Amino acid sequence: MVQLLRVQNFMVSSDGYGAGEGQSLERPFGHANPGDLFAWAGATASWPMRTDPGGSRGLDDYFTRAYRLDMGAEIMGRNKFGPLRGPWADEEWQGWWGDEPPFHTPVFVMTHHKRPSFTLSDTTFHFVDDDPATVLAMAREAAQGKDVRLGGGATTIREFLDADLVDTLHVAVSPVRLGAGVRLWESPDELNDRFHHETVPSPSGGVTHHLFWRR
Repeated sequence: MVQLLRVQNFMVSSDGYGAGEGQSLERPFGHANPGDLFAWAGATASWPMRTDPGGSRGLDDYFTRAYRLDMGAEIMGRNKFGPLRGPWADEEWQGWWGDEPPFHTPVFVMTHHKRPSFTLSDTTFHFVDDDPATVLAMAREAAQGKDVRLGGGATTIREFLDADLVDTLHVAVSPVRLGAGVRLWESPDELNDRFHHETVPSPSGGVTHHLFWRR
């Protein structure tokens, strides 16, 4: 069985930034307004944090549902897990997501400062200091035959792209410009030498979906 490494529902600005400058506890995306990047997904019926009935169906909702489809593990960078840098002053910080993280799978956090694994609900976080190929091998084993999601941020995705390990990408490009921050690309066409690339405008007009799959 082929286990894909998938980037799913990653969101960037029109100038290619996945997050702004100055990440902090109060501003997980730095100077970027997360509402500008996530509005298309938050409006769908399948948005997992939805507390009221309704929401849109159609293409955007399909991508929101696909976020979890056949995923058995997640890989993320240290900056997606939290705003702290350097050695852990303590191990009280357990991520942005509270007692019910949205992953529902093992999560491998790439960091140069390891700490013991811990479990919240049905999500276990492992902290690993290894190269992308080694981390992917660990995640694939934990995924038990399912695919592995490469969750970000942009720097981590670039590491796996540079190592030629990514099989598919879905990137939603918002019309907002950030001007600075953590960049995934200057242009999505940078990946065209290695990936087939299709562009699908959202019917809502809020984003453009870019789909890539390995040549």
